[in-house]
Amino acid sequence: MPVDVEARVIRNTRLSPDYNVIALAAPEIAAVTRPGQFVMVRPARGLDPLLRRPFSVFEILRDEDRPIGITILSKRIGPTTRLLFEAAEGDTISCLGPLGQPFALPEPDAEAWMIAGGVGLAPFATLAESLAARGIRSTLFYGARRADELFYLSWFEQRGVRLVLSTEDGSAGAHGRITVPLAAAFQAADGARVACYACGPEPMLAAVSQLAAGFGRDVQVSVERVMGCGMGGCYSCVVPMKTPDGGHHYVRSCISGPVFAGSSLVWD
Repeated sequence: MPVDVEARVIRNTRLSPDYNVIALAAPEIAAVTRPGQFVMVRPARGLDPLLRRPFSVFEILRDEDRPIGITILSKRIGPTTRLLFEAAEGDTISCLGPLGQPFALPEPDAEAWMIAGGVGLAPFATLAESLAARGIRSTLFYGARRADELFYLSWFEQRGVRLVLSTEDGSAGAHGRITVPLAAAFQAADGARVACYACGPEPMLAAVSQLAAGFGRDVQVSVERVMGCGMGGCYSCVVPMKTPDGGHHYVRSCISGPVFAGSSLVWD
């Protein structure tokens, strides 16, 4: 069951003029969070913002082996993310979680590919650590608009994750979107056992899912949806899921997801 805590800000690390990672003292949440799950946060006690907003759990913070908190990766684009960007050590943030369905981990004899676009990096720190603990080789395919929006590269490298980068302006890695090097990797994999995970803007998830299907593979996608409650009560986060008769129905991403098989969703 999720828990609702008033989490103290441990630190606020600004990665750029718009991106930051905020660390929260929330041991109750950290102890039970699984890769791919999220929290609903509200950084103010007034009426703005009125509702909490969803954020993937980025890192599990530990004191030796004891979970003491979590971090969330945020980009300043609205009232909630502005307040998170401006938060100071010692501030209190309402935090409800963990919520949602986690990623399914592969068997130890498989390889894992994590495919991230922008802040879609967020669920992959916890996943990378879980994969490493199982002895599973992993690769992070990470795309952004430009080089200065590629974060935590050394963090992943220190944990044995191979990096494949792309930028739309060509300033780092391959020139273009992350599907460019990903397509080459699928071509080269040729039947190897690979578990694929993706998170990022919905057009990217659609492109990755369709690309994987073209090579006879599926991908676990973590969808990004605006959520009012995070617990299935408001129906603000529905996504279309395929039905056996060729139609579709709507499911709530906060409780049926946010992780889905890419092949199960309607992308058009």
